[in-house]
Amino acid sequence: MNPTGPQGSLQLAIILPTLNERDNLAPLVERIDRALGETGWEVLVVDDNSSDGTAEEARRLARADHRVRVIQRIGRRGLSSAAIEGFCATAAPYCAVMDADHQHDPKLLAPMLEAVRSGRAQVAVASRFAKGASTEDWGRPDRVQLSNVANALARKLTGVKLTDPMSGYFLLPTEAALKLVPGLSGIGFKILLDLLATSEEPLVVEEFPLDFAARRSGESKLDRAIALDFLAGLYDKTFGKFIPTRFALFGTVGALGVLVHMAILYLFLLLAGANFAWSQAIATLGAMTFNFWLNNFLTYRDRRIRKAGELLRGWASFVAACSVGAVANVAIATMLFQRGVHEVLAALIGIAIASVWNYALSSRFVWGRF
Repeated sequence: MNPTGPQGSLQLAIILPTLNERDNLAPLVERIDRALGETGWEVLVVDDNSSDGTAEEARRLARADHRVRVIQRIGRRGLSSAAIEGFCATAAPYCAVMDADHQHDPKLLAPMLEAVRSGRAQVAVASRFAKGASTEDWGRPDRVQLSNVANALARKLTGVKLTDPMSGYFLLPTEAALKLVPGLSGIGFKILLDLLATSEEPLVVEEFPLDFAARRSGESKLDRAIALDFLAGLYDKTFGKFIPTRFALFGTVGALGVLVHMAILYLFLLLAGANFAWSQAIATLGAMTFNFWLNNFLTYRDRRIRKAGELLRGWASFVAACSVGAVANVAIATMLFQRGVHEVLAALIGIAIASVWNYALSSRFVWGRF
């Protein structure tokens, strides 16, 4: 079914979140053109400031083809947030999200659009695990197994009854997406699960079997933090309204940092025979370094600092911010204790205030700078 509406009007936006996908763009636009015809659609490339020139390649395509548009994001990363920006940037009544690496077959766009436009479904999902689908060409049995585990966990925790709630290839009315946007977490890489879990009423979904292909060019962007990223998304949908997810991750890292601090302290006290003052100072610096590394890897994964010079400056800024927080912690806890507050409660209040301080300064002056 051709997506063309009255007089060839715009009907469908295909949102492509990209990070280093330069060589994949032009062939994918050609495949979409063959699948949908000449009119009625646009490709919206939402690029996370790729180092390989993906945004510039998208501009080159846009100069030759008015159906291609590009949003280049500076200081923002993540597939989910990129899809959200795509929803907000198109005038098309329907929008689809798909990967730019050619693992998603554009031939499914027409039947998926027909299912939603006819009212048969509210969301059309291309499933890797529906009857008739295949992951053989993917050639990654380890990723298939990981996806199966993640899907099972997602179904259990959210109640979503799909074969592939973790799919990155789906289509829905733009109006429906925009209504859900204020409640979306925008965290992680699985925007479909976020949409389905956010909707107050269960959405009618139709799945389409997908032959999941191998990546055409480039490397996968899914790194070792992917499982933690997924769990962060689930946390946000369950507890995020009470404690912001990023702050919860920051606090968790801080708790682990306490263990690192104590391990280093006793290592120097017992094995190296150092005095307490030097051992405490080394342990404090070690814990701060550990916290900076883990926060950079996990808490601020979408803003991760990668360049050596920026890492050094970021680490120094983080240590400075946490040092101020440590002074505030001691001062406030001591004042409360002197005024009759129990020592445990006074210490916890000091830690809580220092944590908020460290989080605010780190978000603004460490990861907010790059």
